[in-house]
Amino acid sequence: MIRKGTETDLPQVLALVKELAVFEKAPAEVEVSVEEMVNWGFGKDKLFEFFVAEKNNTVVGIALYYYKYSTWKGKCLFLEDIIVTESERKNGYGKLLFNEVVKVAKQQKVRRMEWQVLDWNNAAIEFYKKYNSKFDGEWINCKFTFDQIQSM
Repeated sequence: MIRKGTETDLPQVLALVKELAVFEKAPAEVEVSVEEMVNWGFGKDKLFEFFVAEKNNTVVGIALYYYKYSTWKGKCLFLEDIIVTESERKNGYGKLLFNEVVKVAKQQKVRRMEWQVLDWNNAAIEFYKKYNSKFDGEWINCKFTFDQIQSM
């Protein structure tokens, strides 16, 4: 079953995020807490929304997204992550979650839907190819860490 995520799902969501971090070889990089997720997902300054895939009352997958604004295009949707627990991969949950986010993008009439995929994650790349996704080799991702921002 795919449904909108709720505040009570967040401990399971964070567990999936930590599982993804292990898969991506960066387990120490997860700094967010459930309390922060409650604030930014359900507080007055809400930043993100998510869907969950549920099996036997357990969250086995999520798709987390938020809106952004492009000076060229206008309102856009950014899919931050699709995460399916390792034991449930290849069972169609990723497709169901992705399709729900696409429905939101369509309903909201966003001008662009974006996401990122690691260049070594061949399973994800092949998944997105099935949708005839545009892979953009032109733009380079840039970022500052919390410590860098604070030291400026």
